Order: sequence, then C-alpha cells, then structure tokens
Amino acid sequence: MDDVTLARLLHVLAIVHWIGGVFFVTAVVLPSVRRLAEAEKRAATFEEIEGRFAPQAKVSVTLAGLTGFYMTWKLDAWYRFAQADHWWMHAMVAVWAIFTVVLFVAEPLFLHDWFRARAARDPEDTFAFVQRAHAILLTVSLIAIAGAVAGAHGWFFF
Repeated sequence: MDDVTLARLLHVLAIVHWIGGVFFVTAVVLPSVRRLAEAEKRAATFEEIEGRFAPQAKVSVTLAGLTGFYMTWKLDAWYRFAQADHWWMHAMVAVWAIFTVVLFVAEPLFLHDWFRARAARDPEDTFAFVQRAHAILLTVSLIAIAGAVAGAHGWFFF
C-alpha cells in the first residue's frame, strides 16, 4: 500500500466516523432528548452525550483535514480548485472548515454557554434550532460526500 492509498483510507475512515456521528446526533440523539418529559434535563442530557462524541470528532476532523491536505499536495491536485467540475473539493474544504471552527473555536469560547443559557430560557425553541442547524450541516456534508465520491469516479454532474 502506498502513502496516498493509506492517506485515502484514513481520510474515508475519519469522515465515516465524523459524519456518521453527526448523522447519529441529528437523527437519533436530538429527537430522543427532545422527547424527554423534563425540559430542565434536556440540555444536560444532550451535553453529556455530545460531550462524549466531541473529542472523537475533533480527532476525526483533524485527521480528515490532514489527510485531505496531504493527498492534494502529494497528487499535486491544487488545479482542481480552479475547475468548476471539481466543485466538491470546495464543498469538502467548506464542510471541514465549518466543523473545525465549531469544534475548536466556537464550542470552547462561547457555544456551550450560549446553549445552556438559551436552553434554560426556552428549551423547546433551543432544541428545535439546534436540530435544524444539525440537519443543515448534515445535509451539506452529505452533498459534499456524494459529490466527492461521484467526482472521484469521473461523474462530475456538469
């Protein structure tokens, strides 16, 4: 196995873990937590579950970024960013950048405090907002994945 194949293998595994976790949180955890009878416990329950996944997601997002950059560098694929039929390269970088900012900047600096304060005031609206935000991020992520897989196999949508 050469280094690019190893990088691609690690890249795909990192993304399966990361976006699979986002899918699980969006489709299973948030709806389940929202159905809890006691609104006061929702934020704590969600943060406890999400708190176990966040460190794992940080590792996966970092690994996906490093391996993606490595493959682009090693294959000298920078030109793809200048071609419309490789739109998925931009999509992958954008999704990675959004999650990197959320996990490494927003959550530690203010997102947890904002979530707790808002959930204490209005748990229904807060969880509806969080679930919508997760659904949007998941949808954008799945579009990027679909584009990358199709593009890697020569189907460019254009």
